[in-house]
Formats: sequence, structure tokens, C-alpha cells
Amino acid sequence: MSSGSNITPSVMLSHPPQREKTVHDPDAQAVPGSNQVVEPTSMTGAQAIVRSLEELDVTDVFGLPGGAILPTYDPLMDTSRIRHILVRHEQGAGHAAQGYYLATGKTGVAIATSGPGATNLVTAIADANMDSEAVVFITGQVGSKLIGSDAFQEADIVGITMPITKHSFLVRSAEEIPQALAEAFYIANTGRPGPVLVDITKDAQESQMVFSWPPVMDLPGYRPVTRGHSRQVREAAKLIQDAKRPVLYVGGGAMRAQASEELAELAKITGAPVVTTLNARGIFPDNDPQNLGMPGMHGTVSAVSALQMSDLLITLGARFDDRVTGQLTSFAPNAKVIHADIDPAEISKNRAADVPIVGNVKSILPELSEQLQESFAEHGTPDLTQWWNIVNHTRETYPLGYTPAEDGLMAPQKVIETLSEIAGPEAIYVAGVGQHQMWGAQFVGYQRPNQWMNSAGLGTMGFAVPAAMGAQVAEPNRAVWAIDGDGCFQMTNQELATCVINEIPIKVALINNSSLGMVRQWQTLFYDSRYSNTDLNTGADSIRVPGFVKLADAYGAVGMRVEKEEDIAPAIHKAMEINDRPVVVDFVVSADSMVWPMVPSGVSNDEIQVARDMTPDWDEED
Repeated sequence: MSSGSNITPSVMLSHPPQREKTVHDPDAQAVPGSNQVVEPTSMTGAQAIVRSLEELDVTDVFGLPGGAILPTYDPLMDTSRIRHILVRHEQGAGHAAQGYYLATGKTGVAIATSGPGATNLVTAIADANMDSEAVVFITGQVGSKLIGSDAFQEADIVGITMPITKHSFLVRSAEEIPQALAEAFYIANTGRPGPVLVDITKDAQESQMVFSWPPVMDLPGYRPVTRGHSRQVREAAKLIQDAKRPVLYVGGGAMRAQASEELAELAKITGAPVVTTLNARGIFPDNDPQNLGMPGMHGTVSAVSALQMSDLLITLGARFDDRVTGQLTSFAPNAKVIHADIDPAEISKNRAADVPIVGNVKSILPELSEQLQESFAEHGTPDLTQWWNIVNHTRETYPLGYTPAEDGLMAPQKVIETLSEIAGPEAIYVAGVGQHQMWGAQFVGYQRPNQWMNSAGLGTMGFAVPAAMGAQVAEPNRAVWAIDGDGCFQMTNQELATCVINEIPIKVALINNSSLGMVRQWQTLFYDSRYSNTDLNTGADSIRVPGFVKLADAYGAVGMRVEKEEDIAPAIHKAMEINDRPVVVDFVVSADSMVWPMVPSGVSNDEIQVARDMTPDWDEED
């Protein structure tokens, strides 16, 4: 799931010709929301923004006011239908909106002012774009007559974000606001989800206009394909019928399509091994014997080897990312490829597809399952016994595991494993980026969709705390755990203040190895253990700046420190009992613990290492 999209990335909204929307209009597109009719009413553009959000069924937004968006913040005080959560940094608003979307599938909303307020959203916009997340970013802009004059806090945010949005609007007049927002929400959460920017000038917010709802959307060039071509589905069924070593390679696109039930049915019919990428963890239960786990750089040996030995990749909403394929030319060298994806730009972008299917995975899978049932009834169900013997031998020989740290400190894997056992599958787990992210993907048992969220494509440090905050707002009755590193946590921990004041009781499992852990691991393996600028001085045998327990206390949260293995479970149980404020548990772990397995960057997946300088003997699988 990458930055490819299916709409021209940017447009300045002018005055398109309006047309009456009738039930007979085949080109009319449905405005999101309940579509209640609002008779023409005079109001300001700022009031129209708030009213449009209400009619779009928005209930929660994350933002930070400033001069160019101030007109909108005034009527925002008067709405009882929208909860505004004041963040401490605009990046936090963006990640919170992402977490909100990931937890529910409902479009997230972040609001900021012009100039530095808008540019502080850029990281979150890029992150949402890489991981295909439906978020609408609303920014204030200087007055329309000041654009291009280097006015105070002016930045061309439409130009800046053009490569990293699915679509962008620059709104210069109040009359355009309802249409722009309706189209933004429609574009963000149809087809391949993605971020949409709506930049609204200050004078457009202040001007009077006549508001009515629903507006007429005018998107003649935007018609995402949702149903796969039936001929291509039949061709895919033929390949599956003939395959001896098929693998279901499932990516984040299947998760975005909410296709877990359809995937389960296809897996049952085919009987093939299933691998789920970092963004698809949980779409297929970990406890299902067909699930081999996560493929890629830090995937399970069984998942990586199954892809390498496969003769058919049934690729569903995945994009052949470099972290999955390793050296692309040597990836699954003997496999034919079925590639189903809603974004035609992804098909054959990295790996040529023998059978491309453009459409929504959720609608494609039932058709494919039906075709397979007919084919199996006519030609017999393929016998995959020999394939499963190979796969199971690999899984039994090279199980996912870890060894205790040699320095006497806790193993981070043990912390996360225990967290999974206690918090269970009903909790939501949100990771930052680095070693803790990989351990979170490996050692939590994922049994349901939307249980796991992280910054995968962009790899944004600081994602976990604000994204967990957004997920908790969206799912107030679930426990939400941010699995964070001491480096990531220090980038966005100011949002603890937001959580305390707004009674958002996230829980933070701080995997504190006193370093930038993944960078340190690479320095160990590839730079002769020369640890240049990776020691953070937060953990064992350091000056502990900051002291995370005191930091949590200063924010009004609950802080705990755990340094012994026997204290892990009691601390997690205690955190689970606290639901009126955030909890930060400082787990002091070994800096020498590494993420295994590992495929070094740029080499073939055949060279996967299960530990340092230890590569599986593939002859055993022949």
C-alpha cells in the first residue's frame, strides 16, 4: 500500500457548473453521511465548515487553533454534535485522526492553522498516504488576496502536500465549502483510502454564504473500480486449481477493505497457507493452523520460506513492498502471481502479475470462492498434503522465539508476550517504529481485525501515543495499549496532557532499552558495534533523562517502573484496572536484545537469519 492513488492529486476548487441531483442522474455520487435535507440558510463560511462536518456525521475531531483557522474555531464552540480534542502539537492531531480511522474505518479529521500549523501535519499526511488511511485534513490559509505575497504564516500547503495526498482542495470562497468537504470525505474513504487536504482561506471562512445540504458533488474523473472482472476471476481460479504450492499473500489493502470474513472463506476453500503483512496482522487469526505469520525482513521463517518456495502467490491487497520481498529479483522465483488490488497503479508495479484483478478485495473474494467451488467440484480439490508437509516441517524446525538477555535485564519479547496474554485479543495495540514495533507484530496474538495498528510504510517515530489516543476516542470501551520505545515516546509524549485533560485512558508499555534500538541493532550487525549517537540515557545504568515515571506523574498520568521479570504481570494487571487516566509503564529491558529472524536489507529472502550468522538449511525442506 503505497503512495499510488487513483485520482489527480491536487486541484484548486473554482466554480464548477452546478446541476440538479435527481434519482435519474446516473453520474450522481452519494454524499457521505445521513444526507438530511437542510434548506437554504444564511451563515458564514466558518459556520458552514462546522455544519458540513455535522451533516457528514463527524463526531470527533483533533486539532489546534491559530490565526488563519480561528474563524472556524468560534462556531466550533457552539456545536453539541462534534467533540473537539485540543492536542499539544499538530502532528499529534494527524496521528490521532489516523488511529481513529484505523480503529473504526470511519474517516478521521484533523484541523490546523496555516503555515507552521499546516506543515506540522505533513508527517501525518505522508504516513496516512503510505498506509492508505482515510483522513481529512482541514487547514486554514491566509486571505485569498495575500496568497503568494509571503504573508505572515503563509505556506503553500497544497503544493507541499501534492505528492502525499490522494486529493487536495484550495477553497477561496465560502460558497465552495460544503461541496469541497463532501467531496473530500467521499474521495478519502472510497476506492483506495487515503488522505485529503482541504485548505480554506481566512476570508472564505469569514464571508457570508447561503448553506444548503446535501451539495452536488462534481467528480467526473473519479470512478474507482470496485468489482473485479469476471474473466480475470475465472483465470485466477484456473491457476489455483493447478497450483501445487499456493500461498495467500495478504496485505493491508484487505484490512482496509474489511474483508476478514471473505478471506476466511477463501482460505478454507483453498486450504493454502496464509501470510499476513505488517498492516494485515489480525485479519486472519494467528491461532488458525493455516496462518504462517508475518513475511518479510522480520517475518517468520515459515512465512518467508513459503513465499520463496511457492508456485503461486494469491496476492490480496498487498504491494510487494521491499521489506517483504527483500531483493526483488530473487523473490518467489518460481511463482506465478494473482494480484487483486483496488488501485490499478499497484498491479505489476513491482512484480508482474500473471492474472491482474482490479477491484475491491471484499467483492472479489466471494466471486473467487464461488469459482473455486465450481472448479473443485468439476476437477477435484487439489491435494496440498506434500506442500503442507514442507511448510509444517519449516514451522516446527524454526519457530518464532527468543533467548534471555545475557546482561541480566529483562527480555523485551517477554514483556510483550505477557502483555498479550493479559490484555488479550479484545485490546487494541498501537506501535511506534523500531524494534518494539517488530516485537509487537511478532509476540502479540492477533485474532481479529483492527486489533493492531502501526506506522508501516513511512515508519514514523512518535506515531504510537497520539494514534493510541485517537483509537481510544473511537473505541472507548476497549483497552488501548501503545507499545512504544523510549526514542519514539519522547517525540510525542506531550499528548499525555491531552489524554489526561480529556480523560482518554490509554496505556503505554514503554520498551525502554535506553537507545534507538533498531539503529543500534544495525550498528551491531553492520558497523562493528560502533554505537554512534544511539544511546538515549533513559534506561539501566544511565542517568535516566528523563525519568519516565516522574514525567508521567508531571502530566497527571500514572507512572510505574518494572525492572524484574516477576513484576511484569502485576504491573500490567494494575494498569488494566486504571481507566480514569493514562498509564505509563517503564519496562527497563536489555539494549542487547535483537529482532530475529532478519533478512538483511538488499539481499535475497533465501538468506534469512534466525540468529546472528545462523541461516536455515533449506536442504531440509527438499
